[in-house]
Amino acid sequence: MQKLNVKKNRSTGFGITVLLIFAVSIYLIFKILTPNNFGSLANLSSYAQQCIIQATAACGFYFIMVMGLFDFSLGSNIILSAIVGSICASVAGYPGLILGAIICGSLIGLINGIIYIRLKIPSIIVTVGMMMLYECIASMISQGKLMGISRDLQAFARTPWNYLLAVIAFALAVVILRYTKIGTYTYAIGSNESVAKNMGIRVDKYKVLAFAICGGFVGIMSILTISYGSSIQAETGMASGGRNYIPVMGCFFGMAFKQYNCPITAIVVGEFIIYMMLNGLLALGVPSTIQNVIVGAILLLIVAVTTKRVKGTVVK
Repeated sequence: MQKLNVKKNRSTGFGITVLLIFAVSIYLIFKILTPNNFGSLANLSSYAQQCIIQATAACGFYFIMVMGLFDFSLGSNIILSAIVGSICASVAGYPGLILGAIICGSLIGLINGIIYIRLKIPSIIVTVGMMMLYECIASMISQGKLMGISRDLQAFARTPWNYLLAVIAFALAVVILRYTKIGTYTYAIGSNESVAKNMGIRVDKYKVLAFAICGGFVGIMSILTISYGSSIQAETGMASGGRNYIPVMGCFFGMAFKQYNCPITAIVVGEFIIYMMLNGLLALGVPSTIQNVIVGAILLLIVAVTTKRVKGTVVK
């Protein structure tokens, strides 16, 4: 057992080292290419504040992605939870903002999970349909107006409160994955669902829980989102799907580094790398469309390099 723990710690150390090498390499490349517009301490602080917002939702999304599921309603959940949180904040201050957003996000995740289990159709199809429903609900609640919070309720837009909330979310994700039955069963279902069922694991129950946990973390992201922007507006016509992009990319890092036992660390560092790349390309004057192509290609390369391929396994 002691040898196993030593081996596991070495694996984790190797994974974190690889992540840091990637991060430093990306920083140096853009710092050399555009020294005046990239990489100052103020810039790095800005990248970090942007990345922790997205990383909170990515940590929740990891719970369902590791099971082979997908939630396309993240963006609509962010908007609806932020709107509900802002309404609750106007009545109950910070407790209303925090509880309103997190409860709303969790309920949305729970509903997604239940509908997915009951209908027995692919999760991506279920959540695309639910995304449009949540967009409509958010639009009806807000009546097309900007929904916001007062200036005296924007503490989570400032240091240290934004980092404190994010760190609590990251720590919670680590605890659930490493030290609870939910985390153990999440990995078991993701590894082999049939074997998990034969072991007596109630697969449907833990899939629903995974969706609810994902929604709760999205609720935390919505708190940070509305605090930074001070207001948010409902989006329709599947426009909220654009908010899925960066959390999902960060989750790719978690999936790629899962084998090194550091998925949450990988998600946080991965989101920071993504923001360094996006801001570095912006500093170089690269058009946004080309930015997405370049970032996507680099992420594919990172996943390809870090993923261990076992002969005979099915890739799905």
